[in-house]
Amino acid sequence: MRKAVLRGTVLASAIAAGLLAVAGPAALAAPIAPAAHRAPSPVVISEIFYNSPGSDNRSNASLNAEWVKLQNRTAHPVSLSGWTLRDTSRHVYHFAVGYSLRAHGTVRVHTGSGRDTQRNLFQDRRAYVWNNDGDTAILRGPAGNVRDRCSYSDRSERFASVDC
Repeated sequence: MRKAVLRGTVLASAIAAGLLAVAGPAALAAPIAPAAHRAPSPVVISEIFYNSPGSDNRSNASLNAEWVKLQNRTAHPVSLSGWTLRDTSRHVYHFAVGYSLRAHGTVRVHTGSGRDTQRNLFQDRRAYVWNNDGDTAILRGPAGNVRDRCSYSDRSERFASVDC
C-alpha cells in the first residue's frame, strides 16, 4: 500500500523561479515540466493519482482509484466536446459530446468503469493507464492542439499522486 502522497507544487514553483533544490525522495515524483510552461488553457490538469492503493489486481475499485483531475480556471462553463486525455502509451479518452465542465469546477477521469456524473467520468478500461514509475498526461482540445500536460517520474514507486 502506498501511503505517501506527493504534492509537487512547491518544487514546480521553485523550478519555475530558477531554483533547483533536491528534496530527497519527494523530488523523484515531482512534475517534470514546471507550471510556467503550460499552454494557456481554460481547463488544466491539476492532479494525477497514478498509483492506486493496495495491490494492482485490476479490480474495478483499484482501476477507479487511478484518475486524473481536470480544473476549469474560468468563471464560465467550458465544453469539452471533442477534447481528449491521453498518456504516452497512446491510451486515449474522448470526452462525450455535450459534456461541459462547470465554472471553476473539477472533474476526475477514472480509469475503470462507472456511471458518468458532472464530477466523475469513467474510461471503462480493464487495465491500468497511468504508469506507477512515470508517465505524461496530455490534454488536447477539439482541434488536436495540446491544452495542457503534466509529467511525473517516480522510479521508486513510493508515491501515489502528483499535483500538476
